[in-house]
Amino acid sequence: MALFMILLPLLMAAVALAFPVGRGRPWRPWLFPFTGCAHMALALLALAGIWPESGGVWFALDAPGRIVLLQVSVLYLCCSFYAVGYLRTRQESPNRIFCACLLAFLGVMDLVIWSQHLGVMWVAIEATTLLTAPLIYFKRTRESIEATWKYLMVGSVGIAVALLGTFFLAYSMVHVGPDAPLTTTALLERAPQLSWPWVQAAFVLLLVGYGTKMGLAPMHTWKPDAYGEASGVVGAMLAGCVTSCAFLALVRITHIVNAAGGEAFTSRLLLCLGLFSMAVAGVFMAAQRDFKRMLAYSSVEHMGILAVGLGLGRAALFGTMLHILTNGLTKGVLFLSAGNIHRAYGSKNTDQVRGVLRRLPVSGGLFFVGFLAITGSPPFGPFVSEFSILMGAFAAGRFVIGGAFLVLLMVVFAGMGRTVLRAVQGRAPAQGPGAGSVGPAGPAREGLLLVAPPLVLMLLVLLLGIYIPEPLRVLLQDAARFLGAQP
Repeated sequence: MALFMILLPLLMAAVALAFPVGRGRPWRPWLFPFTGCAHMALALLALAGIWPESGGVWFALDAPGRIVLLQVSVLYLCCSFYAVGYLRTRQESPNRIFCACLLAFLGVMDLVIWSQHLGVMWVAIEATTLLTAPLIYFKRTRESIEATWKYLMVGSVGIAVALLGTFFLAYSMVHVGPDAPLTTTALLERAPQLSWPWVQAAFVLLLVGYGTKMGLAPMHTWKPDAYGEASGVVGAMLAGCVTSCAFLALVRITHIVNAAGGEAFTSRLLLCLGLFSMAVAGVFMAAQRDFKRMLAYSSVEHMGILAVGLGLGRAALFGTMLHILTNGLTKGVLFLSAGNIHRAYGSKNTDQVRGVLRRLPVSGGLFFVGFLAITGSPPFGPFVSEFSILMGAFAAGRFVIGGAFLVLLMVVFAGMGRTVLRAVQGRAPAQGPGAGSVGPAGPAREGLLLVAPPLVLMLLVLLLGIYIPEPLRVLLQDAARFLGAQP
């Protein structure tokens, strides 16, 4: 199963590359929906246990990996149809590299999810950086090349730190024996025998390394530029998929360190870094006029929420696993609708972007409702997951942490609301400032492929806020128990 899921997108990427730029352009983007549908079917088979796993000890689908696989599969499927509509609006740009990279990107994310060997997992996460860089540069503007290089430089430093942390964790097994494999199963079995000083150093380095990929503050500096210049579909992939895969790596590392007796140590670091990320996001959202950069800081905030939930431990693990889903799907709504708004107005600045609900009633409505959802308003999915994390903090006796968490949520709501309301309210300008460079300034048409995917995602986010299907609840409970929560 693992082999099929990893190779299918890579094979489709090879097909996209096999034809020159001038040929096959009408059908090449349709490789996305084909791959997304086939991948979704394989994911459901894997989650249901219908197709037995055969990846050995290096490749297996653990309980947290099942949650990330489901979230990535659903988001990629919706984005695959959106990508077809998006590339129709960019017919002047060759899409050969874009299609190949976005297809291969799914394959390397599967490699992260299925990999139980820390070295292979590191290689896969590094591959996501290399494959998404050309996607950020797709518009070929001065700003996009700057954002791409910043993304590559900061991400490469972070992933290098993570590699050093992986070496340290491998060296902590020196007392166990030279033949012990660097797999999560072997490390969990031998956790009490690991050298504690090396485990401590490894966790700090891995937290910084994979925290950079997640976008935790202060390692988040690549996010505002990369998210701001990437297209809506690429922003959705970065905020909803790359960050989830990096968090999955951090979850596995934390599980190992906790098994070695370091739960108090990991908890302190995760809570501090998580609350700091939420605070930084709140500060930079307060006067933010670029709505796509605002979404970047929202991603920083929600990575902080995930870190806080993981740091709280057993009482908040169910909410943390659920928040992987709710955050990823809601980010898809926001980035896809923001992409539609950006193309219609030719600007990302709320000084020019006004009256979105009048000019783009569907995209504007989705953007506004997505804002309510991502800031934890009921009855949407993020409200349930964030409330579960908050109750976990109080149940664990972490009243100061819970209070700070609640205050920071309110700060972010106020800052983000200011930007969103400036954009969606009022009267649309008669002539947009950037119409010649990005899109027409007059009344905008919202194609089905550009509005249906975020609408489907929004309905899923609403469903998760009202009712969690029993099979999904079982997956979430299994993931929480796997990481140490009480049954």
